Amino acid sequence: MQGKICVVTGASRGVGKGIALALGSLGATVYVTGRSSQPGDSPLGGTVDVTAAEITARGGKGIAVYCDHGDEAAVAALFARVKNEAGRLDVLVNNAIALPDELTLVKPFWQKSLRELSLLDVGLRSNYVATWSAAPLLVESQGLVVFTSSFGGTCYMHGPAYGAGKAGTDKMAHDMAHDFKPFGVTTISLWLGLVKTERTNNVCAAEPEKYGAAFKVAESPEFPGRVIAALYNDPERQSLSGAIQVAAELGKRYGVTDLEGRQPPSYRRALGNPTEFSAAVVE
Repeated sequence: MQGKICVVTGASRGVGKGIALALGSLGATVYVTGRSSQPGDSPLGGTVDVTAAEITARGGKGIAVYCDHGDEAAVAALFARVKNEAGRLDVLVNNAIALPDELTLVKPFWQKSLRELSLLDVGLRSNYVATWSAAPLLVESQGLVVFTSSFGGTCYMHGPAYGAGKAGTDKMAHDMAHDFKPFGVTTISLWLGLVKTERTNNVCAAEPEKYGAAFKVAESPEFPGRVIAALYNDPERQSLSGAIQVAAELGKRYGVTDLEGRQPPSYRRALGNPTEFSAAVVE
């Protein structure tokens, strides 16, 4: 990824941070976005500055950008900055999402607050806005757009708000791929497995009897970043555009392993197959 320009949204911590670090470790310049500027901004810790600094320490170039992805003007400013400073954009990873505190509570949706819908704003809608803003740069570079998603797009996971957000993201990636195809831009929705983020660590530590076995083989936050780099460097990546891809399965396809050389499992058999969209086009 030497010399490549990437934007990873929502990268103060968690999956976004891991993806940004993985891309930076391979030599990329990574614009790291998020709202956390101070360690205390989130109970989970992390800031965009810390992520950017670690990218640079690993041999890439990390650039911290404070950005609220619920603010369209801030998103427009982000990509204007990328254009002015870098002149191109090779990879956009749409990862920012507002995960409500009640997300993993086991109760029916009407017993949770309407804050559950926050992930449809910063998550589903913000993915659209970021890609819309980045599209001219991506077209120039025939770049790659990745939406981080999950098996929650097809199975029941955390309730209907989360499921709608992930299913919508998957379909958005499919439809954007149609519009991008004449311009050589690849667009995929990437289904992650269980990932060892700060949030997941807390949940699994609280219920080891429930999550212990799965946690042992869970993906590191950097694994999807390694997979994304391999996908970007695949000269045939356009053939995958518009389809949902399982990160663990792409890892096997490209010979990409996780930290310590592990091969994370795919949850296809347990949680279901990715959605297959119709090839029909109505314009």
